[in-house]
Amino acid sequence: MGTSFTVKWVSSDNSRDTSLPAQIDQLLVEVNNSMSTYQKDSELSRINQMPAGDSAMLSDGLAEVLNKALEISQSSGGAFDVTVGPLVNLWGFGPDGRVIRAPDDAEIEALRQRVGYHYIKLSGNQLNRERNVYIDLSAIAKGYGVDQVANLLEKAGINAYLVEIGGELRARGNKPDGSHWKIAIEAPVAGERIVQRIIEVRDVGIATSGDYRNYFEENGIRFSHTIDPATGKPINHRLASVTVLAEDCAEADALATAMMVLGPDQAETYAEQQGVEALLIIKSDDGFIEKMTPGFSNYLVE
Repeated sequence: MGTSFTVKWVSSDNSRDTSLPAQIDQLLVEVNNSMSTYQKDSELSRINQMPAGDSAMLSDGLAEVLNKALEISQSSGGAFDVTVGPLVNLWGFGPDGRVIRAPDDAEIEALRQRVGYHYIKLSGNQLNRERNVYIDLSAIAKGYGVDQVANLLEKAGINAYLVEIGGELRARGNKPDGSHWKIAIEAPVAGERIVQRIIEVRDVGIATSGDYRNYFEENGIRFSHTIDPATGKPINHRLASVTVLAEDCAEADALATAMMVLGPDQAETYAEQQGVEALLIIKSDDGFIEKMTPGFSNYLVE
C-alpha cells in the first residue's frame, strides 16, 4: 500500500496470542495480493489486463470492496469512481511512474472515454468490464485493510483496539484507563504538521482525505492528486480536507474521497444523506473555516 501501519490493542487473559503480529502481516500481504495496482501479478492487476468484454470470478474480498465502491459511486453521482485511474496516471499521481505535469485537453479527453463506473457490471462475484476500464481501489482498499485487521483482532477475543493504515483508522472499546481513543486531525497546511482538532472515538471507522500533501505546482498553479471524474482534471474548489466517521473504515475511506470531489457546497449534505458524521475544513481568504455535520461536535475534545 506504500505506507505504514500501526495496530494497538488492550490485552486480556484470553487475547495473549503471540502469533497476532505475524497474522496481521500475512493478512495485509493478502489484501495487497488481491487489490494492489502496484503489483503486476495481483488479482486486480490481472483483471485490468483482461480484454474488454471478458468476465472473471472475483475473490470474496475483492467482490465485497468493488460492490461497496459501486454503491458509493452511485450515491455520489459519480464523484467517487474507481475507474478514474487512467486520468490519475496521466496527471502523474499513479503507479506507472509518469512524469508529473499538466496534460493538454486532448490527452484528457482521449482517456475520459475509458472512465466510468457504469462500465463495470458485478453480479455476485462475477465481474464484466464493458470497456477497457482500469480499476483502482486505492481510495477504499486501505480502509478495507483496516477493517480486516479489526475483524482479525475481534476473532482473537480483543474488544479494545486502534488500527491505522496510512492515516485511515478504526477504533473499538476504551483504553486501559477507561477513556476513549484520541485522534488528532491535521490542519491542511502543506509542509507542516499542525493539529486542527482532536476527537475522542470508539466503535467507529475514521478516514481523512485532503489536497494538501500530494500535489504539484506548474506555472504558479497548484494541481491536487484528487481528480474529478466529471472533468478529468484535479479538483479546484476551496475544500481542503474532509474527515469522515462511519460504521466501518472502508466506507469512511471512500466517502471522504467522494466528498473531496463534491466540494464544500455538496459534501456536508451528502454526509447527512449517507448517515455519517463529517468535518470539512475549507480554505478562505483569512485561513481556514470549519463546517461539520450536527453530530460531529459530540466527538470533539475542547
